[in-house]
Amino acid sequence: MAHIYLTFDFGSDEEKAQQARHKLESWKQAFRLDKKMLYKFDRKEDGAAPAAPAPVAGAKEKSGKNAEGKRAKGQVKTDPEPAKLASSSAGIQLILRLALSNHEKLTEQRLLQRFSNEEPFKVVRAKTIRETEAGYTDLDSHFQELV
Repeated sequence: MAHIYLTFDFGSDEEKAQQARHKLESWKQAFRLDKKMLYKFDRKEDGAAPAAPAPVAGAKEKSGKNAEGKRAKGQVKTDPEPAKLASSSAGIQLILRLALSNHEKLTEQRLLQRFSNEEPFKVVRAKTIRETEAGYTDLDSHFQELV
């Protein structure tokens, strides 16, 4: 199975990075790409304390009695505002790995085309790296190291 890495450099725009994360989560559900599309954020701080990373997997709130019990006790889990996740001097890079098999070439082509046309992705600097290109092994090892 061939892997394709796409890197998107958001600079210090946390809001665009969060929009991209939401868009990727909706695509994963809509196109059933759960294990085929993985992404991680690489946040580079400039001398500040590291920011809390955005969740990679779709964090779903518990439903049922447990969630109601927590709300009743006042322990409501809220997501922090995007502006509070990273400082203004942070460099945010989204690394996306597509793991599509050889018979899914049409899906691969449509996804790559969709990235260049959708809003949070078309305004940032993007780079596509395939297995045969230089820098693939470095990016692959860096992706494995990220949390």
